[in-house]
This record gives sequence, C-alpha cells and structure tokens, in this order.
Amino acid sequence: MADNFVQSMKTCCRLLLLWSFVFLLVFGAKSQPASNRPVASRFEIPATDSGLPGDGPIRRYDWFKKLWEQRRSQWAAQLERDRGAVVFLGDSITQGWGDDMGGTFPGMRTANRGISGDTTRGVLIRLDEDVIALDPAAVVLLISTNDLEENAAPETIASNLKLILARLKQHNPSMPVILCKVFPSSESKKRPAAKIKKINELYAAAVKGDPNITVMETWILFANEAGDAKAEEFPDLLHPNKAGYAKWVAALRPVFATLRFIETAADDFTPERGFRSLFNGRDLTGWGYRVTSAADIQSAERWRKSDPNAPPWPVVTTPVNFDRQTASVDGRYVALSGRLVVTTPPEGRRIQQIWTARDFPKDFILKLEFRATPFADSGVFIRGKQLQCRDYPLAGPYKQLKNYKPQDWNEMVVTVKGDSAHCVCNGEVLETAMKVPATGPIGLEGDLGQMEYRRIRLKELP
Repeated sequence: MADNFVQSMKTCCRLLLLWSFVFLLVFGAKSQPASNRPVASRFEIPATDSGLPGDGPIRRYDWFKKLWEQRRSQWAAQLERDRGAVVFLGDSITQGWGDDMGGTFPGMRTANRGISGDTTRGVLIRLDEDVIALDPAAVVLLISTNDLEENAAPETIASNLKLILARLKQHNPSMPVILCKVFPSSESKKRPAAKIKKINELYAAAVKGDPNITVMETWILFANEAGDAKAEEFPDLLHPNKAGYAKWVAALRPVFATLRFIETAADDFTPERGFRSLFNGRDLTGWGYRVTSAADIQSAERWRKSDPNAPPWPVVTTPVNFDRQTASVDGRYVALSGRLVVTTPPEGRRIQQIWTARDFPKDFILKLEFRATPFADSGVFIRGKQLQCRDYPLAGPYKQLKNYKPQDWNEMVVTVKGDSAHCVCNGEVLETAMKVPATGPIGLEGDLGQMEYRRIRLKELP
C-alpha cells in the first residue's frame, strides 16, 4: 500500500513538472520583453558576407541594420498594394523622395524601395523580395554613391550592377529599366568627381545595346563645372533638396511618357489658319527614310576614321515610306499620343534622320514644339540643312537662352524666305539668316538621348 502511494506521488510530481514546463513555454515567452528575445527575421542583414552574391561593401552599422529591417518588413506587409508598380530602387536619395515619390507622377503607380545608406551589394541581396516579388512595370535605379564612401572600386560597383540587371532581366526580359547615372557629390564626401564619372562610364558600357534599358544623363544634369554637386540643389553636397528633386522629376517625365505610363491622352491641338499639319499625331504618314546622300556617307566615313568610338550612322540605300505605321521599322521614330518621339538609341548614340515625303520650294513658316531629355541631341532639317535642336543649356550651342524650359515643351519657329532662314526658340533668336537650299524636305534627326516633337505644322507664303 505504501509502495503504491509513493508511486502515485512520483507520477503526480512528474505531471506537475510537465505542466509547469508547458505553462512556462507557452505563457512565459509571451510575457518576456520583446527586446530580450532573439529575433529571427528574413529581413535582417546577414551576419557575414559568406555565400552572398556580389562583391564589395555591405553595411552593418546599428542604425542601418535597424532601418533595413524596418523598411523591408513594412514593404512585405504592403506587397499586394504595390504589385505592378513602377519601382524606384536605391539609397537615401531615393528614400528621401517619399513613399509615393512626392506625388510627382499623377496617374502612375509607384513604389519607393530606397534604403538610406544602401550599397549595390545590399540592393542585390534584397532584390528578390523587395522588387521582383512586386512584378514591377518598370524599375528606376540609382545606386552606388555609398559604395564610394566605403572605398569600393568603380569596377566592383559596375560588376554588382551587372548582377542586379541580370536578375531583373531573368525575371522579365522585356521590363523597362531606367538606369540613372550616379549623381555628383564632392571629394569632401569621399565621392570624388573622377570616380563618379568612371562609374558612369562603366554603367553605360554595361548596358550598351540593350533596348530595354534607358540610361538617364543625371550626372551632367546636376554637376557644376568642376563635376561636383551644386549647393543650391544639394545643400549637403549629397542629397537633393526640393529643387534637385524637381529636376529629377522633369528628367524622368518624358521617358515615362514614352513608356506609356503618363501623358497617354491624344493631343487635341488644331493648327492656326493657313497652317498645314506635317504630322497627324497618330502615325508616321507623310514621313520616311530617304536614301543617304553621298556627302553624308563621306562624312560618316571620315568620322569613323578619326574616332574609333564614332556612333553608328545607318546608310539607307532604298527609300522607306512609313504611311499608316506608328513606328519606323527600327523603332527609332514613334508616333505616340500626338508626339513624334525620337527614342533613345540602345547604342548610346546613333545618327539617323526621318524626312517628309514632300519638298518645300516655296517660302514658308515652320512651327513645332520639342522636348528633350537631359543632354539630348537632335536636329531639325530645313530643306536638308540642319538647325541644331538640343537640350540647349547642357548640350549647346545656344546656352544663353533665357526662355528655354529644360525637359519641358519649347516652341521653335523658322521663317524661310529665299535661301535664308530666320530661327527662334520661345521668341529668342537662334539664327538670324541661316543659309538653306532652294528646295528640300523637312527632317528630324536622332543622335543622343530622347527628343520629342509635336504640333509640327507649316504655312507656305505667297
């Protein structure tokens, strides 16, 4: 009897200990302060570089680790909301723009995936969950300034960029990517102009020939004569202020329009009395490629001989008519929502011209509007003679214009009488008496960057 009692007591003790253990396991852990519990989160920065893709610096400062986990956890919670958005990917310059990019692109869904202090390798590590999981409509990428502060070599930075772009392309080969050149900063910020320029050269070379990647000339947009950031746009010589962000917005807007994310409504402009539209806004009717002249062929050959990096200059041996077509056969010229777009060439630069089917031997007034991305280079041909049409403040030759509106619409008016053309832009004189042939077509050149034309109309004079 005593033995049975002792055995029963031992059994009760074992059960009591077991239930005590279960109680502590379930309720004790919940009552433990969160700060004292180990956190196992997939959003943490890996403790070591072992097995991670890419090369170069990964930041592990306490403030950065906290920010990294906080922002990435927040994004995971709103994944469905941001699915299919245009993703802005980068560091503090991107993060500082705001979660909705300041509301600067009405009608376009955006997702900010910038983390202050991040590097190219950091972006590579978080790319799948933060970006690719969203199945983005496009990606705007600006990254690497922090790599420089951590003494990464430009070649290492460019190597990481290639891995980032390869992963994006693996996910969606046709997804548009806008690769912004690294912004200028300062030697005092451990970001010297020479190294930034080298990175940008390597970036451009890495994507040369890819039709789905548009290189945005943001360095030249912001740099002063010494190649550094301007204090009036970058007060700390690193981060843009309101004026700096406004310039970035203006630079991106024409590209977003060409990608059909914004400005999709047709232009309802009606020409003034007596003027005839040369471009109907819907397709390229009335335009085409003419046979390349012997003079142009010789000019291209001389250029190639003197410069091994001379841009391509396609030779047309048979005339091509684009009536009722919305784009040229090579995609360089596109009719889109009332705009005739000269697209950015994948090679970086490519010389090309599209011409009206008609020649114009009579005196006339030509009016049109144009919009250029930063440093874009185009041209308007008057009876075959070129009038430079560019992002004038950056690309010249008319750098002193006071009325020019960068990355916005500007009006050009050309009055031809006899063999002389008087040319103005927004009312300011470009050429007082440019010599032109007795007859010939109107043409639009493509060279560097993206140029858009609209409201192209002509009035023949008595």
